[in-house]
Amino acid sequence: MKVAIDMGATTGAAPATLDLEELLATRLLVQGNSGSGKSHLLRRLLEQSAPWVQQCIIDPEGDFTTLSEKFGHTVVDATRTEAELTRIAARVRQHRVSVVLNLEGLDVEQQMRAAAAFLGGMFDADRDFWYPVLVVVDEAQLFAPAAAGEVSDEARKLSLGAMTNLMCRGRKRGLAGVIATQRLAKLAKNVAAEASNFLMGRTFLDIDMARAADLLGMEKRTAEQFRDLARGHFIALGPAISRRPLPVTIGAVETSARSTSPKLTPFEAPVDAADLIFTADPDEAIRPVVRRAPAPPPPSTNDLLAQLSRARPPAEEAPVTLFPEIDEAERDAQIDAIMAELLGDPDASFRTVAVLYQDFLVRCRIRRVPGEPPALPAFKRRLAVARVAPDKEVAQSDGWQQALTMSETLTEDVQGVFLVLAQAALTSAPCPSDATLARLYGTHSSSRARRLLTWFEERGLLVVRLDFRQNRVVAFPDLSAETAAGDPNGPDAMADVRGAAE
Repeated sequence: MKVAIDMGATTGAAPATLDLEELLATRLLVQGNSGSGKSHLLRRLLEQSAPWVQQCIIDPEGDFTTLSEKFGHTVVDATRTEAELTRIAARVRQHRVSVVLNLEGLDVEQQMRAAAAFLGGMFDADRDFWYPVLVVVDEAQLFAPAAAGEVSDEARKLSLGAMTNLMCRGRKRGLAGVIATQRLAKLAKNVAAEASNFLMGRTFLDIDMARAADLLGMEKRTAEQFRDLARGHFIALGPAISRRPLPVTIGAVETSARSTSPKLTPFEAPVDAADLIFTADPDEAIRPVVRRAPAPPPPSTNDLLAQLSRARPPAEEAPVTLFPEIDEAERDAQIDAIMAELLGDPDASFRTVAVLYQDFLVRCRIRRVPGEPPALPAFKRRLAVARVAPDKEVAQSDGWQQALTMSETLTEDVQGVFLVLAQAALTSAPCPSDATLARLYGTHSSSRARRLLTWFEERGLLVVRLDFRQNRVVAFPDLSAETAAGDPNGPDAMADVRGAAE
């Protein structure tokens, strides 16, 4: 079903229409400096398409909450927990409700976390509820910044990941992203590159004009026309609008934003200005005057030495909590069981750590493991040790504890290989083959496994030698142990063991 959305007029007063069905499949990017009319354009698009498609607006300034009065959008106040916002987003898709996520009043980092949680809930909705949704994100550079800013890396990664899912993988889930930004240079390239339709408004910087002209397929000498565009005038291009760059003037809207551009009014200074300033208001005595206390002077050297020499007070006993205590031993046993189950998959060695970690988190939720799950660095460490799984006697030996300490100086991707070799040396087992070491390293290439052994040897961790039968022996000088001779060209022992178990 083809639905033509009236966006305004083109040159010669011809109507400028936008194919809504094509827009849902190809997404839209709007760019323009502050005051160029981006929010007006988005409001026109939302008003015209409201009867035809479900809508979700990520609104950092609360400007689009007025859509609820005429078009029935439900306003979702973002001052909630991230888990609650995720559940609300899932119900929004289930019941097909048009909503405005109002982020007004939150700081930038809180806005990024709230938007990420809400978009994540819509993205992870059940397949039965993958109805078409027009997802409009105003000021998208806040949620998908091209460079790190003052917010934490965690908040930036969460928000950027949600925006990337929306623009890159949202189409198959019925999510059509419409993003607006002040500058393309502020927006992450992975997010901007997925849009096939463009509406470019007024911009002044040479680099922004050149990039806008390049996106629209225009010659560089014509890029200066973006500087002369009036408010509400855009150059459009895309399969949903026009196959050639087309000047568009956005039409009028039925609702208005709560915040508008400042208007000049005649200014007249009051006659009794001095009395108004210097005469105290009776209500001011009720309101306390809050002043920031001056910073204390830095301590002297004698004070610092006295503090260091002072005896440390005894540690206070932890208060008894009203909540049930977590049995750490039982929790560790559950996590160890999940790790063993995770590595029981024959293809686990060739899956990335990120994929394994997501699978691990899902299994923890299914098993209802108490407490917070291990973070990614701790999971990588557990993964390296779980791939070895030594018996109880070896695990309690001094040599194994020393091997664990040595492995901490290595990166997570090679710790598992090192620990398998160390276990073979401590138990005098045959040296693992190239195929076995390659599987532990997460590759099918035996040559990469041999290069890894050379790298270990160059760092002085082990010594590799061949006997008269060309079998390989790996010695660990720091552990005073070495493996038995093993055929480097032998089969993958891990695959043989798992195949027999199956």
